Amino acid sequence: MGKLVVLKFGEGSFEQGFAVTLQIGEECERPSTEITGKLPPSPEMPLFYSYWQSSYRLLGNRYRLHADQVQVTNVSMVHDCENTAHILRARFNTWLRAEEFRPLREKWLERLSPSEEVRVILQTENNQLQLLPWHLWDLLERYPKAEIALASPTYDRVQKICTRNNAVKILAIVGNSQGIDTEADKALLQQCSNADITFIVEPQRRELTDHLWGENWDILFFAGHSSSQRNGETGRIYLNQTDSLTIGELKYALKKAIENGLQLAIFNSCDGLGLARELADLQIPQMIVMREPVPDQVAQEFLKYFLQSFAGGESLYQAVRQGRERLQGLEDRFPCATWLPVVCQNPAQVPPTWEELRCAKPEENIPSTVTLPSRWGFKVPVLSSLAIAALVCGVRFLGVLQSTEISAFDQMMRSRPDEGIDPRLLVVTIDDDDLAIQRQNGEVLKGTSISEKSLNKLLAKLEPYQPRAIGLDIYRDFPAEDKNLITRLKQSQSLVGVCKGSDTTVNIKGNEPPPEIPEENIGFSDFVHDPDGVVRRHLLFMNQEATSLCTAPYALSLQLASHYLQPLGIQPKFTPQGNLQLGKTVFNKLKPRSGGYQANIDTNGGQILLNYRSSKQIAEQVKLTEFLSSPVNRDAVKDRVVLIGVVAKGDSPDTWSTPYGAFLDQQMPGVLVQAHMVSQILSAVLDGRPLLRVWSLWVEVVWILGWSLVGGVLGWRRLSLPWLVLAVGITSSVLYLICLSLLISGVWVPFVPSVLALVVTVGLISIYDSKLKIQT
Repeated sequence: MGKLVVLKFGEGSFEQGFAVTLQIGEECERPSTEITGKLPPSPEMPLFYSYWQSSYRLLGNRYRLHADQVQVTNVSMVHDCENTAHILRARFNTWLRAEEFRPLREKWLERLSPSEEVRVILQTENNQLQLLPWHLWDLLERYPKAEIALASPTYDRVQKICTRNNAVKILAIVGNSQGIDTEADKALLQQCSNADITFIVEPQRRELTDHLWGENWDILFFAGHSSSQRNGETGRIYLNQTDSLTIGELKYALKKAIENGLQLAIFNSCDGLGLARELADLQIPQMIVMREPVPDQVAQEFLKYFLQSFAGGESLYQAVRQGRERLQGLEDRFPCATWLPVVCQNPAQVPPTWEELRCAKPEENIPSTVTLPSRWGFKVPVLSSLAIAALVCGVRFLGVLQSTEISAFDQMMRSRPDEGIDPRLLVVTIDDDDLAIQRQNGEVLKGTSISEKSLNKLLAKLEPYQPRAIGLDIYRDFPAEDKNLITRLKQSQSLVGVCKGSDTTVNIKGNEPPPEIPEENIGFSDFVHDPDGVVRRHLLFMNQEATSLCTAPYALSLQLASHYLQPLGIQPKFTPQGNLQLGKTVFNKLKPRSGGYQANIDTNGGQILLNYRSSKQIAEQVKLTEFLSSPVNRDAVKDRVVLIGVVAKGDSPDTWSTPYGAFLDQQMPGVLVQAHMVSQILSAVLDGRPLLRVWSLWVEVVWILGWSLVGGVLGWRRLSLPWLVLAVGITSSVLYLICLSLLISGVWVPFVPSVLALVVTVGLISIYDSKLKIQT
C-alpha cells in the first residue's frame, strides 16, 4: 500500500505568506506524521505565472477553447513561452526552498522513500496557489511514483449506491467540435477493455440531463470546447454550436450521478480548473482537467496514454503521471504540454483502479462437502503441490525472494518479546550536548568526538572500579599529545582500541589504530551490511588486505568478549572446520546460500547472523558529561564491559540501519550495534542464548513442500470463497507464529516461500475446480 501526503494551506496570501501543514501516512489510515511550517511572502509569484500564461496563450495551437480562437504560432512566441516557463519554474522552486519551509521538506525526505507510490493532495482555497506548476517541485520530482492533486479544504464523503456492472460504464459527451477532432477521442475510448460506453454527440440540454439521471455511470467524459470564467471560479462547456452550460446549470443531474456511483470525471477540454472547482462543491470523488487551453493533439495523446495505463492496471494517479510525462515528446511543437493535465481530488475518497470500478457478482455458495471426481482422488492436489513447491524453490534459488524474505525476517525480529538489558555491559555515550560542552570548555576535539583531556579523565575514573574490558569505539589514527593519556593508553591492559580495514574493491582506505595501544588490544570496527544497507550479520574475524592500514584479525566485539571471558578460563580457539569456539559454544560461519540469503552475498571471514537482543535498550547507558561530573556506583562498572562511543547526530553521525529501523531517525548508533554484538557472544557462551542458524537446503525444501501440501488440501476441500479466504488467512497466521517461535529459539526458517507456495497452490486448485465444475 502506498503513502498519502496532504499539504494544507491555511490563511494567508502571496503578500503575507502562507501557513502550511504537512501530513504523512499510509493510504486509508490516519496520518502518522504531522508538522506545521510556513511559506514566506512572494508577491511576485502570481506575476511570473501571469507572464507565462500570457505567452502560452499567445501560441494558439488549435486550443479546445471557443471554436474561433485559433491563431498562428511563430518561433519567437515559442521561445518566449519556454523562457517564461523556465523563469517560473526557477522562482517557484526557490520559494519552496525557503528556510521557513525547510522543516516540512526535511520531514518529507525523512518519512518517504523514493521507491514508494505517493499520492500528494494540495488543499487550498487560493486559486492562484492551485494554478502554480506543483508537478515541477524539485522535491516531488525525486519520487518517480508520486503525483500531486488539487483539493478543496472543505469536503464530504458521498454515500454512493454500489452497482454491479460487468464493465466500466462511461458516459462520453462529445460537445461542440468545431475546429477540433473529437473523433480521435471516440476511437480511443472504444479501445478500452471491459468498458460499456454510451456516446452522446452535441446533445441538447435535456438529453444530457436525462442520461445523467437515467443510469449508474462510473466515468463521465467530455470532449469539446470549454473555458473558465469569473477569474477561474466557474467553468462552461459548449454542448453544441448554439448551447453552452455551466456546472451550476447541471447541478441536480450531476449530484444524482454522483449518488449513483460516479467516480471520475474527465474533461479533455480547455481551461478546466473552473469546472473542477464547481464539481468539487458537488463532492465528486476524482476529476482530471486541463489547467490551460489544450492543443487538440495534446488532448488526444494524453487520453491515449492515460487510458492505456489506467485500463492496464496502473493506479489512477500513476496513470495520470505516465500520461502527462509522455507528452514531453510533443513539447518541441507544443511547449509546456506536460504542464496541462491536473488531478482534482475529494480527500474523503480513495481513487479506484479500473477493476475496482466494476463490482463483481457475488460468488455462489458451493457446499464444502463436494469432492473431486473419484477418478482423480487426491492426485491433483498432491501433484499441484509438488509442482508449486518446485517452482517456488527455483524462484527462491535465483534470489528473487531475497528482499521479501529479509523484510519478513526484520518484522519477526521486531516482534520478539523483550529480553531486558544485558547487565554485563555499560555504554558511555557521547551526544551532541557532550560535544558542545567540550567545545565550551575550550577542549580540542582534533577530528574526533572526545578531547584528550576528557578521555584521560574518563579512563582515570573508570580504571579504579576494575571493569573487565573498556572498548574505545572511536577512531584515533593520530598520536596523542597529553603525556598522562599516552601513558594510560600504553599501560592499560583492559583497554581495547579500534581500527578500520581497507577494501580496495570499493576504494575504502580504512583507519589506523591508536599508535599508543598495544597491537594485541586492537579490534576492527567493520560491519557487514546487506544490499539494502541493513546490518544483519556479525563479522567476528577476517584476514586483512596486505596493504590495509588496520591489521587486526579480530573484531572489537570479539576482543571485548574475550577480555571478559579470560578470567573464567575461556580462551578463543578454532575448530578443524575453521569455526570460532569459546568454551563449548561453536560459532559456525555463514555459508553463501543460507536461509533467506540466496543471491550472491560476500561471506568472507568469520560471519554469523546477528541475533540482536530484543529489548528497548541493550545496556545501561550514561552520558559522558554526567559520568565525569557525578559520583559513580561501583557496581555499575566493576567486572563489566564498558563501551565508549558516539551517539551524536550532528557531527558526522555514526549510525546504521538495522532490522529495528532503516530511516535516519530510526538508525542505531554504531556503539550500540557493537554492544549487541558483544552481548550476543557473552550470552551465547555464558547463558546458552541461541545463536541464529538455518536449516540445510533439503530440510527447507521439505518444509516448503509441506506447506504447499497444506494449500493443496485447503483447495481440494472446495470451500466457498469467504470460507476459503478465512482458512488461508488463519493458516498463514499459524505459519507466521510457528516461524516466529522458531526464530526466538534460534532457527530462521523460510516464511515467505512457504506462504507463497500455500497461497499459489490454493489458487491453482480453486481455478481447476471452477473449470471442472463448468465442464460437468
